[in-house]
Amino acid sequence: MSSSTRRRTAWVATATLSAASLLAICGIQPAMAAGPATVSVPAAAPVKAAVADGEYAQRFLTQYEKIKNPANGYFSPQGIPYHSVETLIVEAPDYGHETTSEAYSYWLWLEALYGQVTEDWAPLNEAWDTMEKYMIPTTADQPTNSFYNPASPATYASEFNHPSSYPSQLQSGVTSGTDPIGAELRSTYGTPDIYGMHWLADVDNKYGFGATPGAGCELGPTATGTSYINTFQRGPQESVWETIPQPSCEEFKYGGPNGFLDIFTKDASYAKQWKYTNAPDADARAVEAVYWANQWATDQGNQADIAATVNKAAKMGDYLRYALFDKYFKTIGCTSPSCPAGSGKNSAHYLLSWYYAWGGALDSSAGWAWRIGSSHAHFGYQNPLAAWVLSTDPALTPKSPTAKADWSTSMERQLEFYRWLQSPQGGIAGGATNSWDGAYATPPAGTPTFYGMAYTEAPVYNDPPSNQWFGMQAWGVQRVAELYYASGNAQAKAILDKWVPWVVANISTDGANWKVPSELTWTGKPDTWNKATPGANSGLSVAVKSYGQDVGVAGDTARALLFYAAKSGDTASRDKAKALLDAIWDSNQDTLGVGTVETRADFLRFDDTYVAGGNGVYVPAGWTGTMPNGDVIKPGVSFLDIRTWYKDDPSWSKIETALATGVAPQFTFHRFWAQTAIAGALGDYARLFEDDAPPPTDTTAPSVPTGLVAGTATSTSATISWTASTDNAGGSGVAGYDVYRGTTKVGSSTTTSFTETGLTPATAYAYTVRARDVAGNVSAASSAVTVTTLPGTTQDTVAPSVPTGLVATTVTETSVALTWTTSTDTGGSGLAGYDVYRGTTKVGTPTAASYTDSGLTAATAYQYTVRARDNAGNVSAASSALSVTTRSTTPTGSCKVSYNANSWNSGFTASVKVTNTGTTALSGWTLGFSFANGQRVTQGWSADWSQSGTAVTAKNAAWNGTLGAGQSIDIGFNGSHTGTNNNPTAFTLNGATCTIG
Repeated sequence: MSSSTRRRTAWVATATLSAASLLAICGIQPAMAAGPATVSVPAAAPVKAAVADGEYAQRFLTQYEKIKNPANGYFSPQGIPYHSVETLIVEAPDYGHETTSEAYSYWLWLEALYGQVTEDWAPLNEAWDTMEKYMIPTTADQPTNSFYNPASPATYASEFNHPSSYPSQLQSGVTSGTDPIGAELRSTYGTPDIYGMHWLADVDNKYGFGATPGAGCELGPTATGTSYINTFQRGPQESVWETIPQPSCEEFKYGGPNGFLDIFTKDASYAKQWKYTNAPDADARAVEAVYWANQWATDQGNQADIAATVNKAAKMGDYLRYALFDKYFKTIGCTSPSCPAGSGKNSAHYLLSWYYAWGGALDSSAGWAWRIGSSHAHFGYQNPLAAWVLSTDPALTPKSPTAKADWSTSMERQLEFYRWLQSPQGGIAGGATNSWDGAYATPPAGTPTFYGMAYTEAPVYNDPPSNQWFGMQAWGVQRVAELYYASGNAQAKAILDKWVPWVVANISTDGANWKVPSELTWTGKPDTWNKATPGANSGLSVAVKSYGQDVGVAGDTARALLFYAAKSGDTASRDKAKALLDAIWDSNQDTLGVGTVETRADFLRFDDTYVAGGNGVYVPAGWTGTMPNGDVIKPGVSFLDIRTWYKDDPSWSKIETALATGVAPQFTFHRFWAQTAIAGALGDYARLFEDDAPPPTDTTAPSVPTGLVAGTATSTSATISWTASTDNAGGSGVAGYDVYRGTTKVGSSTTTSFTETGLTPATAYAYTVRARDVAGNVSAASSAVTVTTLPGTTQDTVAPSVPTGLVATTVTETSVALTWTTSTDTGGSGLAGYDVYRGTTKVGTPTAASYTDSGLTAATAYQYTVRARDNAGNVSAASSALSVTTRSTTPTGSCKVSYNANSWNSGFTASVKVTNTGTTALSGWTLGFSFANGQRVTQGWSADWSQSGTAVTAKNAAWNGTLGAGQSIDIGFNGSHTGTNNNPTAFTLNGATCTIG
């Protein structure tokens, strides 16, 4: 699936539910949205005499006018921003004329910049008022909040790693902690209502649920105007193509007998209810935009014009604190559902997590309500600028007594989070969770932690991996750059000093061929966080996998570079951002804004149906229901089957052709957030550089590299490494290093090591290194280090080391699977493989440290030894002998295993269902199998996973060790492969061979 499927912020908010979120609560149901009334589109206001009239200010106004022109279709008749002008687009929102809290937050940024340029603040106030009317549920939409009990926030339900494991059983026996801010917020504002945006709305009521703000619940297809809806709710593998949309307020008029609730949550009975989910990065971006608006309006003497909006932003920031807490208010560092319930603030991780959610009953006579935070934090959602504002700016400090302290702690924690996740190259890795597998499981041994939370490469969603899309880098780090610009924060600068050179080096501004990073590949993990002595993360690495022309990502990347450049004086990042914006402006303008052609391979999934354990829309067996237009929801439906109205879309013929031919269609989209990102970058350049004297130029070279040492040498190659330079005096940041052999420059490196190849054997070479900064200054040469290559004709007469650790991993009636510790070869020719002996007979010559001997006799004893061979023909002595007796009989009918893998590029996700088909319960279980193509397990869930050679073992976790007769357990893992990923062909459970099916 294309990375674009889940990349947008909107999507992000989406995954909100993806974490089994909403449902995990006692009830789950949305309240409805307001009535549609005829409202004029918020056309561009007459432009006042511009404060800035330079070229880039005018470009900003040109782009602004395109976005605000009613004829261009960015806004609904009610004045609500659509996700995109185009309707046929599937990513986080599954229809272009839905909207998201993301879109509203970008609109606020747009109007803040417009007010800075024109001194007209009416459009900003209008944007906030529209958001408040249509995206923040009214009292009528959240009617039973008064029943909320902070001492018992919600009823627990596990999250699962695949949609097929839903519905999830509500479990009243798992204790939730105490909500420490619920009573405080109610006392401060005199209302039990939540003041935060729901993340997704069907602006034109295309689905027909008619959950209209303020007007009622499930008013149906004839309702006009926007409608609150939800989608993602079933674990990290549920992509947009696998969702079943439902209204945020359920009266059971649509779906099945229980509406849509029993698709997601398993309960004894179901009540009519309302439910909402907040995407914290959008609310934080709204605060961020209003902060800058307040700064600029105050500078103009116009602060009174937006004072009311500023007060509302501070209030939103008060409620946004729900995103700082664990989902069920458990203590941080939780590794079991039975871990302690939180009290006070010990359930706060102080990071902006993936969502917070709230809901309750529709029936006030049987009233109840719930609230949850989230246990999963992605770095791309963090906003240290907003945290700083909410804890230091008197105009935006929330009214609640403890809010200022909470946000102060959050700012520091977020900056530490970035530092913990930063790779040596500069990119920021994924994030952390306080609830492994979404079920408070115990993370695998060796998992790095951050204040007790476990590292996860792809927080929240895996299809595609959530930290593959480079846009997360642009979003997350832009806010760090704003904090650095506004406050000079040294921690923020240190993060940017590494990130900016990496990004600048990976941006091309070659006219119409401009490009920015698109997809990233991650390997390794960060060090466990120690605030006193942060690690170097030498085991973590990032590489750019692909490049593209995503105008939104380009715009927000440029904004990050511009804020950094304006504060640091770095001309290289300033000029790169300007050149990128110029290339887009010159090459990609159209009547609607700016646009580029996108090839959407993921659109071939429109008609995909569910594959057991794999992709497709999963509907529980026996469940049937209907959408408001009559589309039937049942097992076997596709994305299109429950959205047949897509066939009436003006662009549908392109999808028909694509599905018939298998050729991915191409589209040019105008996403609201992307268009405003470009406008924002143009406005930033105008404000920061166009009307002011240019920033000071960095003319100071970085420090001279030190600590050169020789690394591994072969007969034709030499490796050196050194201590990193600093660029504290110049300020533009270290960009890389130039490596010299004698007086000849032989290469460059962005890391602190370099390998030269093609050398002559038995020859001494002297190397020096010079550091380069982003501004182009070059340091003096380091001291030289000499490396001598190995002789090229040396004959290897040394045998490899004797194999050790010989064990049998799987034993059946007819086969024995062996593994051992890899041997080493000091002779220089390299390890070639192994000879495996059964008694005195050589039965195999594997190249890896594993072998399966088959064709054996049941209930028979065999003895094995292994010898190592090198490429020169030297053979080691035999290993210690291992005696193995094959099984006498094959237990039958004791276990069954279903294994399904979803592969992409060099990775895959495997879902494994283990069923006890015997007649007695297992009090503990161990699953065993082997790979045939060199696959590796990289991260697993719901079991303790380990791998030795090709053999994989999964042992039960503490919470799922009992497997009753006839019962099943779902486990899984993420893995890597090298191009071939065949499923295992045999499984054992506690040593017994299982059937496969």
